[in-house]
Amino acid sequence: MFSMSIKSFVAKILARKTSQRVAKESLNGIQHQQDWLRKLVSNARDTDFGKDHGFEDITSHEDFKKQVPIRDYEGLRPYVEKVLEGSRNVLWPGKPIYFAKTSGTTSGAKYIPITKDSISNHIGSARNMLLCYIHKKGNADFLSGKLIFLQGSPVLTKKNGINLGRLSGIVAHHVPGYLQKNRLPSWETNCMEDWEQKVDAVVGETLSQNMTLISGIPPWVQMYFDRLKEQTGKSIGDLFPNFHLLVHGGVNFSPYKAKLIESIGREVDILETYPASEGFIAYQDNYKEEGLLLNVNSGIFFEFIPVNEFHNESPTRLGLAEVTIGENYAVILNSNAGLWGYSIGDTVKFISLNPYKIVVTGRIKHFISAFGEHVIAQEVSDSLAEVSLKYDCSVLEFTVAPQVTPDVGLPYHEWFIEFDKAPENKEAFAQDLDVLMQQKNSYYMDLVSGAILKPLMISEIQKDGFKNYMKTLGKLGGQNKVPKLSNDRKMADALGPWLKV
Repeated sequence: MFSMSIKSFVAKILARKTSQRVAKESLNGIQHQQDWLRKLVSNARDTDFGKDHGFEDITSHEDFKKQVPIRDYEGLRPYVEKVLEGSRNVLWPGKPIYFAKTSGTTSGAKYIPITKDSISNHIGSARNMLLCYIHKKGNADFLSGKLIFLQGSPVLTKKNGINLGRLSGIVAHHVPGYLQKNRLPSWETNCMEDWEQKVDAVVGETLSQNMTLISGIPPWVQMYFDRLKEQTGKSIGDLFPNFHLLVHGGVNFSPYKAKLIESIGREVDILETYPASEGFIAYQDNYKEEGLLLNVNSGIFFEFIPVNEFHNESPTRLGLAEVTIGENYAVILNSNAGLWGYSIGDTVKFISLNPYKIVVTGRIKHFISAFGEHVIAQEVSDSLAEVSLKYDCSVLEFTVAPQVTPDVGLPYHEWFIEFDKAPENKEAFAQDLDVLMQQKNSYYMDLVSGAILKPLMISEIQKDGFKNYMKTLGKLGGQNKVPKLSNDRKMADALGPWLKV
């Protein structure tokens, strides 16, 4: 008990100092960003990439934009391949210490470098978020219990001497020593690849423990909660009376929130994170306030492209000083991991400029614009959350796709929804959902009112349908997520076997 009180005492002191430092940095975001652009270009001047792009002549953001084009992974692949083959000083001085392996959308796996300089961005940001929480909350009670991080396997392989694995598995190797004794699941369970077996093992290891913090991607946390309830018949809040902090990230939380809170059976504090293999971009520094604090001083120089210009030949590239509240931006990274003009595919909106706080609105590739409506994930997720609350129902998972060539009638947006608790009046539910979508997206409203589209249709998915679909792809659990929007019917048609008749 004494040692735990010492840990809590030290944590509070560190939390106060960290929270004050983070607050100060956040109010000087523009200066920090200018400093990072200068440092990044200077440090990478003699790399292959720096030589190819005239880094020695870059003295401003304007110079940088002229020399460094926007790229996705495919555009950066030739440089990454050189690193994978064993070359040094390609994208960043020396060699990366890790490659984070992620699923590519066009040509298989992507290998994202993590360097000795960039690893602190991933580890330090998670630490700062928890310390800010301790300071705002005024206690560090959760440190006295067990903490669980539902994540991918920490087993790493090597590629020409560089460790290779999933980001969550890499980060598992850097959990600070003072948390190791509190951390679950066991190393053996964490190394399990089969997600369903892993969740069962996690349940077995945590059932009798004093769980205080639970973290993971919402649908996989829900799966863990469901298994716990199946075994015990108890709510999560009763099973773990000292559980008071839920940490999540990876998907829009709003559609999952009601079901998760229902499973817990009481209110808990909730923190949102925005980590990616390419960098830890933002985190919620105040559990009482909406918005994620942008990591302005953590090895990343950010650029932002207005979404409606993203596919232009020469889109506008804005620095932090030029962004505005409410505009939908594509996020571009330049970092000490060796990423340059790199589009991570995410979109965000700023909700505060002092300090700089964002909300994640979706993915550049995940939208519906079959008729020019450009529906984005935030509109879909928020509308579904609102109407579910009104009809006292809960959603386990969903996705939306256009039906451009129906057998009869006008085209429409088809919503595939797996309910935990379905609405009693599904027709009214669908009508109100469509009204909300029209309110949030004027282009969609014009198409419906102009009789170009008919109102949305809901196709209900059987229990565990999405889980079984993801299993067929080999993407069950870990960091894998169901795409919320598609501009084609590939996923929609693949869900056929799990439609509820």
